[in-house]
Amino acid sequence: MEAITIKDIAKALNLSTSTVSRALRNSYEINPETKKLVMEYAERMNYRPNPIALSLKDSKSKSIGVIIPEIANHFFSQLINGIESIAYNLGYHVVIFQSHDSYEREVANTNYLVSRKVDGLLVSLASLTTDLFHFQDLMERGLPIVFLDRVPKEIETHKVVADNFAGAYEATKHLIQSGRKRIAHLTSPIYLSNTTERLAGYKQALEDHQLPFDESYVKYCHYGGKIVSENEAAIQEMLSLPEPPDAIFTASDKLTTGCMAVLQQKKIRIPDEIAIVGFTNIGVADLLNPPLTAVVQPAMDMGQQAVELLIRLIEHPQKNAEFEIRSLKTSLIIRQSSGHS
Repeated sequence: MEAITIKDIAKALNLSTSTVSRALRNSYEINPETKKLVMEYAERMNYRPNPIALSLKDSKSKSIGVIIPEIANHFFSQLINGIESIAYNLGYHVVIFQSHDSYEREVANTNYLVSRKVDGLLVSLASLTTDLFHFQDLMERGLPIVFLDRVPKEIETHKVVADNFAGAYEATKHLIQSGRKRIAHLTSPIYLSNTTERLAGYKQALEDHQLPFDESYVKYCHYGGKIVSENEAAIQEMLSLPEPPDAIFTASDKLTTGCMAVLQQKKIRIPDEIAIVGFTNIGVADLLNPPLTAVVQPAMDMGQQAVELLIRLIEHPQKNAEFEIRSLKTSLIIRQSSGHS
């Protein structure tokens, strides 16, 4: 049996489709007798609203916008797999944008996704984002947003992160226990949440093992390892110190591989001259030369938990007085690059 439409009801009752539509929405513009007539006929004919028309009316698109720095990064591609696996099963489509660590790109991506009426956003901040107005404004207007990995302190919402402090602490402690005394730290811009957390873990490990913290051993790469000349300059500065480092703890995928490339170019032997531990999810860490000791984040799980929190916000907006910050454990996988001396 064909499903009955608003047009069919209008024809049968000799009314306009807009009158029938308004009557079914219980609009005050339609007089009570007409409303009753339409309602009773719709009930008798077993009328059901069209789900596509309903989604337009409720302005629920069943889609989620995701803005991440870049897809060609193992951590973020695993994050997306986690997001999509849950979203798909819960009936949501995922629209993915890359900010390429540009603030302007991030704002443009956000505006476009909002114009396409996504139901909510999942965001990992660009490394060059210091102004958060584009997100604060949307949240005040009721758009659900959940942040993951690189999260803003100033915005109250759900956040899903890796335990950056513990990961960095373990990495630094491992280098100290391997006999290293001058451990440098190559990292991203200081205002990113995971930069400050990893720096704090690194400092704490030095302090707990009675090693002095030396600011000249910490290099902040504005572009987070994407620009070869920036990596080269940072490592050259480290190597030119009166007492160059005997180990480097790197804070991300790109910084880790960039650092190894520069050291190999300079014919510096890893780990004999300089040991390396990287914060990285690259799948080929064991194929690098030498195989890389790495702090691995539970990226897939982070993506799954973030999207679950976002869909909860979308579907039950009134039930979310309490926001959660979920911090997931990292793991240290030891290979040759941090070799014991």
